[in-house]
Amino acid sequence: MIFLSSYGWRTNVNIKDIKDRILNGEYEFRKHALERASSRGINPFEIKEALLEGEIIESYPDDPRGSSCLIYGKSRKGKNLHIVCGLAHNIVWIITAYEPSEKEWINYRRRRE
Repeated sequence: MIFLSSYGWRTNVNIKDIKDRILNGEYEFRKHALERASSRGINPFEIKEALLEGEIIESYPDDPRGSSCLIYGKSRKGKNLHIVCGLAHNIVWIITAYEPSEKEWINYRRRRE
């Protein structure tokens, strides 16, 4: 297991930093993100669109692999997406993406209990 914090993974992540880096092309998809997104019918352009208009809905500062966050956003075609990402060496690392289930989420922003 690789602990990304030892490779410059930031301990705090904010949406402005993420959006700025996406706009500047300073982002990369983890292999897992591309594989899972493809299997779920989500393309990288939709992920980028959702990140650019998204909001952080959960933070994971204590993740042993490095601080990350869950972003909720919509693609231009209105597809609701959740994207887990983090920031290391001034690059946004896109870890995974999926379409949230209304059964598990309230307004796609809060987990149901």
